[in-house]
Amino acid sequence: MQQRENWGSRLGFLLAAAGSAVGLGNIWRFPYLTGENGGSAFIVIYLVCVFVIGLSIMIAEFTVGRRSSLAAVGAYKSYSRNWTFVGVIGVLSGFLIMGFYPVVGGWALAYIIKSVSGLLTTPDAIGDTFVTFISGSVQPLIWMLVFLALNVAIVAKGIAGGIEKASKILMPTLLVLLIFIGIRSVSLPGADAGLKFLFSPDWSQVTGQTFLAALGQAFFSLSLGMGCMITYGSYLNKEENLAKNATIVTSLDTLCAILAGIAIFPALFAFGMTPDQGPGLVFVIVPSIFAAMGSAGVFFSTLFFIALAVAALTSSVSLLEVVVAYLIDERGMPRKRAVYSASGVMAVLCIMASLSLGVTSHITFLGVGAFDFFDILTDKIFLAVGGMLLAIFAGWVYKKEDLKDELTNGGKVQFGLFEIWYALIKYIIPIAIAVIAFMGIRSIAQTGLMIFGLLVIAVLAVFSKKL
Repeated sequence: MQQRENWGSRLGFLLAAAGSAVGLGNIWRFPYLTGENGGSAFIVIYLVCVFVIGLSIMIAEFTVGRRSSLAAVGAYKSYSRNWTFVGVIGVLSGFLIMGFYPVVGGWALAYIIKSVSGLLTTPDAIGDTFVTFISGSVQPLIWMLVFLALNVAIVAKGIAGGIEKASKILMPTLLVLLIFIGIRSVSLPGADAGLKFLFSPDWSQVTGQTFLAALGQAFFSLSLGMGCMITYGSYLNKEENLAKNATIVTSLDTLCAILAGIAIFPALFAFGMTPDQGPGLVFVIVPSIFAAMGSAGVFFSTLFFIALAVAALTSSVSLLEVVVAYLIDERGMPRKRAVYSASGVMAVLCIMASLSLGVTSHITFLGVGAFDFFDILTDKIFLAVGGMLLAIFAGWVYKKEDLKDELTNGGKVQFGLFEIWYALIKYIIPIAIAVIAFMGIRSIAQTGLMIFGLLVIAVLAVFSKKL
């Protein structure tokens, strides 16, 4: 039996957990969703969702993980073998997300170099440059492998020596970069319109879709439902205050999302662009903004894509760790062997995902290419269903006294909001997440893919007890 690893310090855990939450969703997805959903009013609703639903789920994941001292699969199985499949869904989600996430992380690394090698000299060609780059069959693969290699190097060194040490460097770096870019953004002439868009709510822009988008972003931004926080929680010592730590992690994640908005929208308005630019905001619109800054644009573009790559890396190491922890806990593999085995298969999936945007775009499964298949299957199905089942598990399967004992460290710390939290996790949150899951699944145009995803979950529910 291998000795269980632990975090070396509370700060290291907090930065690593915050790093897991802070990723492409904060710097890429959050700004474009804010732009598409009316700005400040969306942010207010998003904040409510984060600190009511997201924080409650994170507390539950930390509790389940530390109580068992096991990662996603073992944490469920140790309490009830009938619920093993929920942990398997989390591991499978992390595995499939790592089948395309390093591809986008590689784009961010490539754009650091592109920023200093002429990308901004021809602003009209920035959009075409991006399309040509991601559809290539050599460059994107090289950058993907570089990004994946960084993940391997960090996770192979373990919890304290690898993930924690890297997070102590990467997270402060990310915060400093976002603050620095934000200061430049708000100092531009005309930037006040962007600040008004971010911080002066226009409630006339709010629709039912606004609430749905805010709730979905809050849930997915915090890396919930995929086993990351259960796994990170399993490495915590019994003296840590789980509710307090979850609050700090959630706050850091939200801070990075708001800073990303401040870095982008004031500059966007200053140069006369509209906020509803969609998913192309980061790799097409943002470089166009920096190009309009003149000679200083190269410097700020480089900083921005360094920040994006750092954010992607802090999240991806936690996704790799979910799979590695499963192989260590449930299959008895040494850490390095687990890392190399998992990342080797992930590299194959990433190659498939990257090529599906170019030379193999004609090859589809259930109507979509490999990149979209991995993305939709996890984002729209596995994570939503996994998060809902986690809330049901904590509220209806876990004994209330066990939850309270773990959250109060056996009565040594206070958690005055326990009864409110318990009511939320048992009654309100499962319904709220069920709505997200239903609406997200219903929005999938590929009905065959939806059925396939739900069928996979059903099969796991039947057979995962044997794992």
